[in-house]
Amino acid sequence: MKKLKRSQRLVDMTQFLLEKPHDLLPLSTFADRYGAAKSSISEDLAIIKEVFEGEGMGELQTLAGAAGGVRYIPRMPTDMALAFVDGLCGQLEQSDRILPGGYLYMSDLLGLPSLMEQAGKIIATAFYGVEIDVVMTVETKGIPLAYATAAQLGLPVVLVRRDHQVTEGSAVSINYVSGSHKSIHTMSLSRRALREKSRVLIVDDFMKAGGTVRGMVDLLGEFNAEVAGVGVLVESGAVENEERLLHDYVSLVKLSEVDSKGRRITAHPGNYFVF
Repeated sequence: MKKLKRSQRLVDMTQFLLEKPHDLLPLSTFADRYGAAKSSISEDLAIIKEVFEGEGMGELQTLAGAAGGVRYIPRMPTDMALAFVDGLCGQLEQSDRILPGGYLYMSDLLGLPSLMEQAGKIIATAFYGVEIDVVMTVETKGIPLAYATAAQLGLPVVLVRRDHQVTEGSAVSINYVSGSHKSIHTMSLSRRALREKSRVLIVDDFMKAGGTVRGMVDLLGEFNAEVAGVGVLVESGAVENEERLLHDYVSLVKLSEVDSKGRRITAHPGNYFVF
């Protein structure tokens, strides 16, 4: 039990809530933690709620009754999300990101925890209210975004391997067709990694025609699992609609042009911002 001044208690409570998104916390948790009356805790939570919602940090939901408590739901307002994505588009449009073959260098951005945290919060906001059990991605570049999204949802992450690892135990493997190169690849998932009939949010860093994500969708079928949604950081606009293997997804950024000869990249906010 901590004996803290009210100002100190507010700071500690805020940090406690931020570390436990989506967890339903009884008021007694805070009353016992600080040795304070529940009425005082309720007043403190009202202050935190006002700040969270006023600053666009998310919602603080209060549930009444014996089984009630308080739950922090991270959410990002659309205007803040758009401002973030506009800035991300500016970074992606830097001409020195163009690699041979028309590929785009993104590893530096994917390695920025603060950037991934914000992107993960937007994706989590996109699927607010959707029943989800786990977040899934395929190794390796999608891992930072998947963990950032899962942290905002308070969920575990499941990693799909491109090659089966002996440390994973028995696994289910499937072949899938790359939508952009029309080549055959393999992905696998440990049988212990995912419970049957789980609801899964698929997250990836980049999607061209959607072959990799389509492969993960097919892999989930082997576990009798259900796709709760698909979120991608960047999608390519250089794919005809009939060539795209996936149509139901949320993207934060859309690349409308990658001109290798002219060293020009054009990026716009993705379909998350289409109303």
